[in-house]
Amino acid sequence: MAPVAMRSVAKSLSEAKPVSYWLDDPGRPDPQPALTSDEKCDLLVIGAGYSGLWTALLAKERDPGRDVVLIESKEAGWAASGRNGGFCAASLTHGFANGLARWPGELAKLEELGARNLDAIEEAVARYGIDCDFERTGEIDVATEPHQVEELRELHEEARRLGLADGSEWLEGEALRAEVNSPTFLAGLWDREGVAMLNPAKLAWGLKRACLEQGVRIYENTRGLKMARAGAGMTVETPYGTILARRVALGTNIFPSLVKRVRPFTVPVYDYALMTEPLTVEQLASVGWKNRPGLGDSANQFHYFRITKDNRILWGGYDAIYPYRGKLDSEYDHRPETYLKLAEHFFTAFPQLEGVRFSHAWGGAIDTCSRFSAFFGTAHSGRVAYAAGYTGLGVGATRFGADVMLDLLDGLSTERTRLEMVKSKPMPFPPEPLAWTGIALTKWSLARADARGGHRNLWLRTLDRLGLGFDS
Repeated sequence: MAPVAMRSVAKSLSEAKPVSYWLDDPGRPDPQPALTSDEKCDLLVIGAGYSGLWTALLAKERDPGRDVVLIESKEAGWAASGRNGGFCAASLTHGFANGLARWPGELAKLEELGARNLDAIEEAVARYGIDCDFERTGEIDVATEPHQVEELRELHEEARRLGLADGSEWLEGEALRAEVNSPTFLAGLWDREGVAMLNPAKLAWGLKRACLEQGVRIYENTRGLKMARAGAGMTVETPYGTILARRVALGTNIFPSLVKRVRPFTVPVYDYALMTEPLTVEQLASVGWKNRPGLGDSANQFHYFRITKDNRILWGGYDAIYPYRGKLDSEYDHRPETYLKLAEHFFTAFPQLEGVRFSHAWGGAIDTCSRFSAFFGTAHSGRVAYAAGYTGLGVGATRFGADVMLDLLDGLSTERTRLEMVKSKPMPFPPEPLAWTGIALTKWSLARADARGGHRNLWLRTLDRLGLGFDS
């Protein structure tokens, strides 16, 4: 871009607040008190993001008499659950292509379970009166380069061959730009039923309220420090008290697991997003978006974008930053050079919106694993269950993961626990500095593939053969 244009891009960020738009809400609920005494319960859930909130709520729905305690180190929804794009997808496998590559024999069942899971989320939102701007508008995967068009078309044909393309629609050229108008869009595949748009923080806060109404005892600003066996149950130490529980469910995702052997399976990836000011009537007309689907482009370094209830545009993705040694630190929550890059890409995609300002700019950590989708397991002779590794697609899949953890803790054989996806584990990441070196090489290779018409070098082809990768 010309220097003058870049000055204009930078100016668009001049008033952006360095906080998640979703969390910057005067309606944010007050935190529950911290635990300051010893507790006993049937089920202790650790972590009050989507994973823990769904687990606590579903545990009470399954057995209203079950005594459930939920603890959170800060406030419900403060981390990834309050910072994501609000794409609530049916996919349990981080998309059709990843599911096809890893579990072709059970993909039809995984797609069925995912669709049922999204239906159940929609039903729960209605039943509990969760005001989270839920819209079942779908998502369009967009091709912006010729090779992406062919890859997307081949994927659509494969889904049709397997009988898994119901509800999807191929759009090309003007048909696509009639939905969302960008000169960079060449073709797109619209999944009309499999994705809902929502306000992610309001979903977390609504689930918190529903848990409280069902009798879950929630303690915020209460970190689980140490876990150990105690007779037939487990004890978890917190700063001001100890909890004795028959069973424990870990919904801590990217934060260090209390089951240490799980830690090598995930690494943190910092992802970033911008939110525009509300569009005027004229600006909104220039981009269309009347049917309000979410969108994501098909590059390796991809963008995701959607329109909000008050007609702002969220624009995120592209950079996926892995800090050396996997360090988790709030200093990584903001990255001005990424914000500038995202803003430049935004105005390339929507040049008709020149002059629009960004009101918010933020980032946060995602728990990625080498297969891009959640993995599950138990510890301490079945007393503890965990789910982690959602890799940025946890808004919907965490509810499924909650059901899996509860099945495992109850010792049940179900259609979920019999899945190869549930019984298997991803490859763990190697120790440092190998992890950092491998991830850096993978990121470089992915960027190079985007620049070279999708050609994957020897490193990426080797990872493909091994079923490994890096994503956000």
